[in-house]
Amino acid sequence: MLYIITILFLGAALVSGHAALALILGVALTFIKKLPADFFSKKIGSKVLQTGIVLLGGSISLPTVIELNGSYLPWISLFVVTTFSAGIILGKLLGVDKKQAYLLASGTAICGGTAIVAVAPAIKAKPEDLTTSLSIVFLLNAIAVITFPIVGLWLGLTQEEFGTWAALAIHDTASVVGAASVMGFDSVEVAATLKLARTLWIVPLVIFSAWYFSSDKKGSGFPLFIVFFIIAVIFNTLMQPNEDVVLALKVINKNFLLTGLFCIGTQIDRDALRLISLKPLMLALALWCAVIPTSLWIVTSI
Repeated sequence: MLYIITILFLGAALVSGHAALALILGVALTFIKKLPADFFSKKIGSKVLQTGIVLLGGSISLPTVIELNGSYLPWISLFVVTTFSAGIILGKLLGVDKKQAYLLASGTAICGGTAIVAVAPAIKAKPEDLTTSLSIVFLLNAIAVITFPIVGLWLGLTQEEFGTWAALAIHDTASVVGAASVMGFDSVEVAATLKLARTLWIVPLVIFSAWYFSSDKKGSGFPLFIVFFIIAVIFNTLMQPNEDVVLALKVINKNFLLTGLFCIGTQIDRDALRLISLKPLMLALALWCAVIPTSLWIVTSI
């Protein structure tokens, strides 16, 4: 009976197509029915996420993004590095757990939930840290989709300016496109293109993360899934698959990520949730409040 309930919850997560809901459904399952320590969902969560990350690499092409971004690429790179560094420093000042701060800094600097999910296995983040980070980012995304178009219209930003601002200041790609769609097609095109430049930073970030945290656990080697992720990026760049193949990879990747997040959610119980502190939320809000005006200044200055 427990397996049937689990499959039903997982099915609902996949049908919803929403990462936050997939995670919430996993957590909800643990509140409805206590799962055994060796339950299958608790064993496969990280592996499924890692597979999804590898598939994500198959939809990323380096030359295409670099060509489309042109003059914005140096600014985006500087923005990513500065935001990430500021997040780490601010996390230390606020007393946030090292890995928790690392996840939030990664999500804010690069691409929200995707970056957090990509980095988590490399740094061996605790499930509750992953849950907290994703929940905070998804909350900020929801706020951004509603408020950014209002502010953009009030400031009189052009479609290109708003698309650039959204691509820099909003965490997840879906939320970037969602906010930009309110302004018009040109805004969506700019936002989606520039957001890909931020997403590319997942590659060096995950490699750096695996090296930086390798000393945290004796005997831990370089994560194999990272190697496959890089191979997938190279394969996409060299082979240049058609749009149908890329679209198929994105669909499969999304389902793997949703399944992985659901399984991660089943690792969270009441005791783990009691460990969640307000400090991570304070870190994310403070960092975002710095990112919003800074990115707007970049947009209006270029």
